[in-house]
Amino acid sequence: MLKAGKAVKVSIYLSEDATHHGVSTFASILDFLYFRGVAGATVLKGVAGFGADHHLHTSSLVDISDHLPVKIEFIETREKVDELLGKLEDMAGSGMIEVQETTIAKPAQVSKTKKIPPADHVKIEGKAQLMRIYIGESDQWRDKPLHEALVHAMRANDLAGVTVYRGILGYGAHRRMHKDAPLHLSRDSSIMLSVIDTEEKLRAFLPIVEQMVAEGLVVLSDVDIIKYAYRGYADEEPAVPEKKEVQS
Repeated sequence: MLKAGKAVKVSIYLSEDATHHGVSTFASILDFLYFRGVAGATVLKGVAGFGADHHLHTSSLVDISDHLPVKIEFIETREKVDELLGKLEDMAGSGMIEVQETTIAKPAQVSKTKKIPPADHVKIEGKAQLMRIYIGESDQWRDKPLHEALVHAMRANDLAGVTVYRGILGYGAHRRMHKDAPLHLSRDSSIMLSVIDTEEKLRAFLPIVEQMVAEGLVVLSDVDIIKYAYRGYADEEPAVPEKKEVQS
């Protein structure tokens, strides 16, 4: 919660077409800030500019209009900024980050939304846990499909990965039968999210699940990681095969 007094303003300068793990960098950073409890952030799009490569970008040229500069700004306490800066530097890639001292004359009205606990990224080895979340396809969170919001929250909190499954037949606590319909016309199917990570990180993420999932089922199971490997994106260095998760 921000209070009147000394604070820090952070400005992150990016190219609009920059990506992080295959997703727009500015969108990834905004998700990260949101789910790490930053008080507020704004994305500003430039109409012209140039960067370290000294290529001039302007919205008047249609063929390079997706290379326009983008700036993300947020104001937080020095302690919070120091906590987030390392991850932000990694996500910004070739972009520039500016940090400057500022003074809050009047803080914004405090939201009643529960703050989300921070979660540090760690390498997964050996024993881990599998979290399964069972919800309905029509479930919403802040006017967005709940399963999509959960995936964004997991990604922003550096969970190792998640898969969303859509059920074709089943029932839940209300004993109503849910069945997949032709042409996917049904909006009442069952959805299961499956994510594997360390017990520490999944336990830290549980308060977010409790906040977002009003009705559903969440279970945890012990698993052994036998191998974890992935193919890197174009904006990454080639990945070294590591480990992949399987249930014990």
